[in-house]
Amino acid sequence: MEENKGFELPKPVKEGDMVEVTVESVGAKGDGIAKKDGFVIFIPGAQKGETIQVKIVALKRTFGIGEKV
Repeated sequence: MEENKGFELPKPVKEGDMVEVTVESVGAKGDGIAKKDGFVIFIPGAQKGETIQVKIVALKRTFGIGEKV
């Protein structure tokens, strides 16, 4: 694995990607929380236990935001 500048790890998704994830839990604000290769993705309106297709709509330093499709 190549050395990265700073502390950021490579993200397994890009904005616009469509991925299938299973919602592992629900956060304090009610968003579903899923992981893709260990990378956290928040999905508004998703429920724990759902396996859903999501579109990645935003990427932050340590997490992504997806929307159900």
